Amino acid sequence: MSEYRVMNEYIQEFPEHITEGLNIGRHYQFKHQATNIRNVVLAGLGGSGIGAEIVANYIDKQLKVPVVICKDYFLPGFVDEYTLVIACSYSGNTEETMMALEEANAKNARIVCITSGGKIAAYANDHNMDLLQIPSGMPPRACIGYSFIQILFVLAHYEIIGRDFEQELEETVTFLNAQHSDIKTLALEITQQIGDKMPVIYVDQHIAGIGTRWRQQFNENSKILGWERVIPEMNHNELVGWKDQSEHLAVLFLHTGNEYERIVKRFTINKNIVSQYTATVIDVYAKGETYFEKAMYLVLLGDWISWYLAEQRNVDAVEVAVIDYLKKSLCE
Repeated sequence: MSEYRVMNEYIQEFPEHITEGLNIGRHYQFKHQATNIRNVVLAGLGGSGIGAEIVANYIDKQLKVPVVICKDYFLPGFVDEYTLVIACSYSGNTEETMMALEEANAKNARIVCITSGGKIAAYANDHNMDLLQIPSGMPPRACIGYSFIQILFVLAHYEIIGRDFEQELEETVTFLNAQHSDIKTLALEITQQIGDKMPVIYVDQHIAGIGTRWRQQFNENSKILGWERVIPEMNHNELVGWKDQSEHLAVLFLHTGNEYERIVKRFTINKNIVSQYTATVIDVYAKGETYFEKAMYLVLLGDWISWYLAEQRNVDAVEVAVIDYLKKSLCE
């Protein structure tokens, strides 16, 4: 028997999670003041790390210092006392993130932890680190509405970004609530188009994290393989692979309307090419005005598609038994 509720309940509550995430960040009192930060590392994997990718896309054009995402046991070699390391682990027990956290501490980096508890929370408390604690009791991938927002508050505290995101996210919640019924209807339609085919997701660089989110949700919720690629990079390699046996693939092009004109042209050409090899090519257009309205619209839409695909396949969207087996085996 699963310790969690059914996945569609978490997806339904996504806008509410954003509101609660804003409240957590606004009420947190940082122990340490902003210092001379020269670079930032966002450490986190899987459902705990996807928020970092979405945040990195959002802040890319406003950054004055480099931001690197770390999905490994070891931090980049440049980490030192001028580095801000944000360690994200929902359970607080992710061994890769825990090891990176210990390395960051040894290098005297400025550290902030985002977790629901576990070893990382204990370590942060023992070492007087800032700790933004989010609610426990969910699958890590279901807490994205809490986790990515805390990263934004940390970056704002360290004066790496402004605080415009707060109002933008408040407006996003209102927008999502108004769109939610239509999003679910569209998700069901896209699910029926995908059918039993393997999804291939193409995005442009400024929503690369959204493409990753869709693929991860298809993997974990729907229990299917798939992949995501960024245009234009895939035009320099993967495009050649579209030959012959591709009818088992369903291609999804995700659009925000903010793509650079050359990217728009590439999307059109790519669609014409892949349409020669599979009949299932789906254009998905985000609604909304701001970055977060469009990004969160796509997150919610992708989550619902993954749920409907799980229902269609008659699989439990929550269970991740093979990951549990892996973690248990690593402990032996």
